[in-house]
Amino acid sequence: MTEVPPAAGASASLWERDEEVAAVVQAIDALCADRSSSVGLLVFRGEAGLGKTALLAETRRLAEERGCMVWSARGGETLRSVPFNVVRQLLQPALVSLLPEEAREYLGDWYDIAGPALGIADPGERRADPQGVCDGLVAAVRRLAKRDWPLVLLVDDAHWADQETLRWLAAFAERLHDLSVLVVVARRPGEVTGESARHLDAVAAAAGRPATTLSALTPDATAGLTRATVGRHADDPFCREVWAVTGGNPYETVELLAKVQDSELEPVESSAGELRALNRSARGGGLVARLEGLGIDATRFAWAAAILGTGISVGLVARLTTMRPEQAVRCAELLCTARILTAPDPAGAQADDGDLEFVHPLIATAVYNSIPDALRTAMHGIAAQIVTDSGRGAAAASRHLLQVHPDDDAELVEQLREAAREHLAVGAPDAARRCLERALKEPPRPDVHARVLYELGCATLLTAPARTIDHLQTALALPGLDGPARVDAVFRLSQALLHNDQLEQAVRTVEAEAARHEEGPARLRLRAVQYMWEGIYAGEAPAPGRSERLAELAHTCTGRDNSERALLILRGFDAMTHGENAEEVVEVCDRALVNGRLAPGLGWTDTEWGIELLMMLGSSYAYADRLDRAENLFAEALRTYTTAGWSGGHLALANAFLGLAFRRQGRLKDAETVLRESLRLAERVGRGLPLYWSATCGLVDTLLARGHVQQAWTIAEQYGFTPPYPSTIVLPDTRSVRGRLLLAVGRTEDGINELEGAEKAAAARGGHNPVLAPWTIDLAGALATQDPTRAARLAADARRQAERFGTDTAIGEALRCAARLETGQRKVRLAAQAVTYLEASPCQYEHAAARIEYGLAARSTTELNRGLTLARSCGADGLARQAREGLAELEA
Repeated sequence: MTEVPPAAGASASLWERDEEVAAVVQAIDALCADRSSSVGLLVFRGEAGLGKTALLAETRRLAEERGCMVWSARGGETLRSVPFNVVRQLLQPALVSLLPEEAREYLGDWYDIAGPALGIADPGERRADPQGVCDGLVAAVRRLAKRDWPLVLLVDDAHWADQETLRWLAAFAERLHDLSVLVVVARRPGEVTGESARHLDAVAAAAGRPATTLSALTPDATAGLTRATVGRHADDPFCREVWAVTGGNPYETVELLAKVQDSELEPVESSAGELRALNRSARGGGLVARLEGLGIDATRFAWAAAILGTGISVGLVARLTTMRPEQAVRCAELLCTARILTAPDPAGAQADDGDLEFVHPLIATAVYNSIPDALRTAMHGIAAQIVTDSGRGAAAASRHLLQVHPDDDAELVEQLREAAREHLAVGAPDAARRCLERALKEPPRPDVHARVLYELGCATLLTAPARTIDHLQTALALPGLDGPARVDAVFRLSQALLHNDQLEQAVRTVEAEAARHEEGPARLRLRAVQYMWEGIYAGEAPAPGRSERLAELAHTCTGRDNSERALLILRGFDAMTHGENAEEVVEVCDRALVNGRLAPGLGWTDTEWGIELLMMLGSSYAYADRLDRAENLFAEALRTYTTAGWSGGHLALANAFLGLAFRRQGRLKDAETVLRESLRLAERVGRGLPLYWSATCGLVDTLLARGHVQQAWTIAEQYGFTPPYPSTIVLPDTRSVRGRLLLAVGRTEDGINELEGAEKAAAARGGHNPVLAPWTIDLAGALATQDPTRAARLAADARRQAERFGTDTAIGEALRCAARLETGQRKVRLAAQAVTYLEASPCQYEHAAARIEYGLAARSTTELNRGLTLARSCGADGLARQAREGLAELEA
């Protein structure tokens, strides 16, 4: 390269960055050209000092020249524990320009969800859902971005951003396809691991192009920069030595050349030997020695600035170091002259920035690491006190509290517990976890230790079930956790075991705790929880007499409290799954309601019982042909979770079970829509969990009903809908749906084997509902040719079970099965009977299928046309095609 300097007004660190700047210019031009088109994302990677910050500063300059609004933020090495720190920085220009009522108007329903995380609204009474908060932040930025077009977002040092911001950034990056905004991210390679690394990888993937990796300057560029800085008379040997000493690192080159100027060193070969000593003084130990040379007061000032990390003001540093104001001002001037601190760039300053910032993150890191360990922890303690005294709350002080040396301080434990509660209230469970883990190191007093472990277990329940199990098991083994708190801890432990696919252990844990209690409310709740987990356990056969004991216990319940209401729901679900009389199922479930609605304390966002119990209630109504009640329950769940901002596993399950209700009603298009949304949400939570199976199984079942066999197979392959199955019951029944899928794609033997597996599982559980797990009907149809005797026996069993259950749907489906095994007039009579029952059923898909089968058997164009109309209204394309083919054959 020739010694051509960067454009006028640009940083000296932009030498040899022509391609990168050109990419920025092209992106800004595209942004300003058309408000309706999406622009996208640029990611710049580079080691420390290679000019990432300078490139972002040039992006700001170019964007503002074109009239763009620019929001910027920067991660900080000592600020990674502060949740939402970087996204708050980013949005401050927009937020401070809005009055509170304007912010509420712009953010709409997301105000109460994202507002607390942004610091513009008080948190609600309930713990915020982290995924909901993330979605709220995405929505907030999208709305504000549309207001402030053309908009450029700059995120510097993203490798040091807090995990909550990185989660938002990854989600936002995936939603840029329909938004006219330019996002530019700069980061170092490596530096982070775990979830933060995964989020940064997702950001890079969303860019749709490889990240641009910055390289060191070439010798020619270093020579050009040297001569542009110290004079054209710098000779070649001197320039080559500058490059050799700095390795072409732009930051080190600029700093070294500044030292050359300060020392009035002649840029000639005879002076080149002094460059290495000058370079050492600009970084690492040399920088520390240079700092110490400025005097103890200046050193203390720099240390305090490094402790603060952000919002560095002379007054705050004076308080932290107990300096007089005039001393602090003098130290600030010394450090600025020495190029250790500088005033923030007015163009990029945030509303809450202080008077000063470090010239470069490398300097901030070197200064922070130079503070003696004991003094560093003491200064963090003082900083925490200053933050607390300022009224900013325990959460704001927690980043300093985390660094304080453990010293058996009961007050510190309480501060960290309070900080954890504040973090949970805004949707930052990882920050809460760090506070509580630090509290354990203090350590807490013996009478508080178990409580801290319990709170830690609750904080990690949604994000780390395995870790939750350890914390809660330890808490329960310690003294100090008694009464309702202990019972609740056992329930949380059993939930964590369930989410970790250890359902059998969950059952045993609750059973053992119930045995420790005398008869009373605590024991009743624990017994109900035990029955709940046993009721959804798909493993070994239940204990002998379980259903009878549950029925006897529920018989005495009047629904006077939520423990009794829970037992009534569990009894109704147990009776439904075993195919007992549907009217009795509905009667028991109705007794669990208060005036037809969920009781206070038993709602969808109440935590005493969890979501599983209410899903069991809605499922009992769905399979007992009370689909209106099931739909109302699941639609209420969807509304409640959406309003509350719960967009993780709870919302995924609400969509899955609403899809189940729609599928049962025959609203197949609606079912497919909400089930695809459920699967999208479940993907974010993690594969392999029961909710993931519910979404996948429901979608496969719905696509098969629609006649979209290839789509169903693709979904099954893509999302792992194959054995081994989870330890929990999944609705609809996994083996039945998988068997039906295999039959539909022509793998008859595999399908029969799968359905026979469902048969064995049902026998182990002591019977089944033929509508809930329709393997009997599908297996009878699959065996009709190769084993007609067994097929007839299965059809008769299905008829007997259906009569016992007593719903129109169950009896109609059993009659359809029997009709498919017959010929002649007997086939016609059975098909007609099936139509009679299914016409009275709320399940319109099954009614349409029965009409078409009857029309084909009776060769009736009237029935085929009626069936075709029903099939079209259901979205059942396969049935509609079957009806049209039948009509064509009759007309021919």
